[in-house]
Amino acid sequence: MSLTIAQLQKWKQQKKPIVALTASDYAIAKLLDNAGVDLILVGDSLAMVTLGYKNTLPVTLDDMIRHAQAVGRGLKKALMIVDLPFLSYQISTEEAMRSAGRVFKETEAQGIKLEGGYPDMVKTIRKLVQSGMPVMGHLGLTPQSVHQIGYRVQGNSPKSATEILEQSQALVDAGIFALLLENVPSELATKITESFAIPTIGIGAGKGCDGQILVTHDVLGLSDWQPPFAHKYVDLKAIITSAVQEYCQDVRQSN
Repeated sequence: MSLTIAQLQKWKQQKKPIVALTASDYAIAKLLDNAGVDLILVGDSLAMVTLGYKNTLPVTLDDMIRHAQAVGRGLKKALMIVDLPFLSYQISTEEAMRSAGRVFKETEAQGIKLEGGYPDMVKTIRKLVQSGMPVMGHLGLTPQSVHQIGYRVQGNSPKSATEILEQSQALVDAGIFALLLENVPSELATKITESFAIPTIGIGAGKGCDGQILVTHDVLGLSDWQPPFAHKYVDLKAIITSAVQEYCQDVRQSN
């Protein structure tokens, strides 16, 4: 039986840490699920780590749905959340409804994640939630805005920290079930975590959040670039390279 959003929110009150990772294919999803990961995010980061793009912007809704279908087939216990990709929800609330509806109808997703907390996005999230679609918010470094804000820490000035805190309140009021905080100062992440009843999931946001998420490729040492906040638990790139080189040698020496 898979974890539910209600259980996730209960863990917040029990102060039980939430373990989250990303997945974009069946094999990795099954391994993460068996290893005991609580929440699997089919993130638009798959644009870079799986499809080889330079950022998250090129990935399409069809891409996200196809990968979410594969991930869903590998899960028995973990909660699966799916990112809505760039320009699948920003154009209008109606477009967001159609995109989110496809994710829920065509995959086994239990929730979706949208970036941003400005008034138009809050309005969209409120409509999605009112329509029965669970939404996770995402504030701080929002990768779909890379050309506007870059890959740098957000909320490190009093003004920007206040803005993120106010956006958090607006998203909570709109009905999000959880909030992902990316690359914000730990003091700000802790303050947000302590201010609201919903769980916070941090990535590069310190230890004060209710849970932590990393890109699985970073954890396994498969990424081309390692974020400074991501601990590499094993160097699979070196292990796989060595194994394949050994295989190549065996084949070439067999003739």
